[in-house]
Amino acid sequence: MTALPDPPQDLASIENTEAALTLPSFTADTAWELGTTLRTRLLALSPNAAIVNIALANNSQVLFHCVTRANAGAAPDNDVWVARKRAAVLRWGHSTWWLRRKFDGDEAAFAARMSLSGGRAGEYAMHGGGFPVRVRGVEGVVGVVVVSGLKQEQDHQVIVEVLKEYLGQ
Repeated sequence: MTALPDPPQDLASIENTEAALTLPSFTADTAWELGTTLRTRLLALSPNAAIVNIALANNSQVLFHCVTRANAGAAPDNDVWVARKRAAVLRWGHSTWWLRRKFDGDEAAFAARMSLSGGRAGEYAMHGGGFPVRVRGVEGVVGVVVVSGLKQEQDHQVIVEVLKEYLGQ
């Protein structure tokens, strides 16, 4: 895989994609399969370092975590981005790409609208790469898949493409 399609820009299309990628179940084995597939795709996609993190929603228990190309720029700051993306997905129940498009990338408007004063906006990232895991028949988000380290459009879209493949779409 050398390129990814551009992610949709409008909220309705992003919401439709999120809904279409509902899993039949979600276990540690699912996280392993998704995580290793993401790692393989990222290695083929970019010479840059990226983090893949998959965690449960109820307690943020990490089920999968890896770094691609650690000698190509991975830094402790990448894990901060992972935490911020995960927090945004868990709080708003949508992908971080959805948040990015909802506010047209305007972080000041995002902070104001969401009442994130006093530096609290820094707890969340409205940059693509955080994606909710939903399971058919279960209400709410059960987990979060995060990719961090590439362009935010790529961080988001690689997750979408791997989930589509996993679901046979």
